Amino acid sequence: MTGFEAFWEQGDAITRAVALLLLAMSVSAWVTIFWKGWLLRRARSGIERAVPAFWGAPTLADGRVQLAQFDREGVLQPLLAAATDGADARALEGQGQLKSQLTRRLRGALHVSLAHLQSGQVLLASIGSTSPFVGLFGTVWGIYHALLSISAGGAITIEKVAGPVGEALVMTAAGLAVAIPAVLAYNIFGKMVAGCEAELEGFALDLREMVTDAASGVSSSASSGASSGAAPTASAA
Repeated sequence: MTGFEAFWEQGDAITRAVALLLLAMSVSAWVTIFWKGWLLRRARSGIERAVPAFWGAPTLADGRVQLAQFDREGVLQPLLAAATDGADARALEGQGQLKSQLTRRLRGALHVSLAHLQSGQVLLASIGSTSPFVGLFGTVWGIYHALLSISAGGAITIEKVAGPVGEALVMTAAGLAVAIPAVLAYNIFGKMVAGCEAELEGFALDLREMVTDAASGVSSSASSGASSGAAPTASAA
């Protein structure tokens, strides 16, 4: 019988529950690591390709098509929709200057996109911060359980103590083995999310400037037309 098998056979319900909890945390962490790594790579690649394609399009409609083609994770399209879709003038959302309305709508769309990119971060942080203590608890409980069993058997010698205590210390190592990949992945993914966030904020700012400049151009053209139409009327009078 191997050391782990002996540890499992000699352990009580609490020891086995701690071991199963660490196993579940490890599986959850690795599934999240692989899924989130795939998601962030797709998002970063989509942003790098979609933004230049959008600004290189001849019209807004063509830019929307380009954005939908490359933005596979859907983090840029909510920003474009927030910038181009008009607000209800009868609601508070439609009150105020155009730049203020755009800022409010783009901020909400940016939060939605960032929430998608940050999904899974809390799980990795929780596993990375708690699994060492779960393993330590398993070690303490295993040592306590082993000492009770040894004391019930009569005389205590170093040979009788070393085996069960050494097997119990495996729980601490298991906790660290679960925590280290989760913490490393959390830090790496945090840096990737920060890079995507900077790109999204820049795109949102550019969209706001584009829409406000276009609205200012329309207003200026309308004012010039009204002025030129009023001048001949005054001359005829």
